[in-house]
Amino acid sequence: MTRPARLNPMPARTFRNRRDAGRVLAGCLSGYRDADGLLVLGLARGGVPVGWEVAAALQAPLDVFLVRKLGVPQWPELAMGALASGGMVVVNDQVVADLGISSEALHSVIERESAELRRREHAYRGDRPAADLHGRVVILVDDGIATGASVLAAVRAVQAAEPASTVVAVPVGPLSACRKIAQEADDVVCATMPERFDAVGQSYADFRQVTDDEVRDLLATPTTAAS
Repeated sequence: MTRPARLNPMPARTFRNRRDAGRVLAGCLSGYRDADGLLVLGLARGGVPVGWEVAAALQAPLDVFLVRKLGVPQWPELAMGALASGGMVVVNDQVVADLGISSEALHSVIERESAELRRREHAYRGDRPAADLHGRVVILVDDGIATGASVLAAVRAVQAAEPASTVVAVPVGPLSACRKIAQEADDVVCATMPERFDAVGQSYADFRQVTDDEVRDLLATPTTAAS
């Protein structure tokens, strides 16, 4: 089910919180409701409350997907890449080259973030295995896109599992990042793209951090009607 990326969103707006953003985003995704093998993946942590609303509206199962930023050793807030569930690594070669980051330093950060990713996956899912993505229509949901590095890592990790199609859905993001993601995903749905984009949080009245307990609670709350 490959569709052109939908990058002509509604005018800029402010969402009350992530759950409100998820309900708005679900309306943009209504055409996927009857897709065979539909699965929603919420990027932890902020994408899980958004993804829960999408999954509930589309009557699809929800699972968690993790992406960890690879921070520059001297300035960890600056991303030099990202790591995703399944071991997929995306490195910004330009940042690595410009800052003269050695391969040893890069590998050290990857190893540290890989350990944290595994810890969080176990914390959220316990011993339950990750959902099988092969042949399914997978909707990757986050609370927004900034640079696109984290979502791009998630897209590539999902596609390595050979799904039927990979859809990226976010409430907000800049046009440039959405276009970059659209080069690799089968569909990109962005509810709003402000002309002046500073940060994802600018489109939320409440953008408080999502806790691990909230993620676990949402994953334990059914999104599909009992058969």
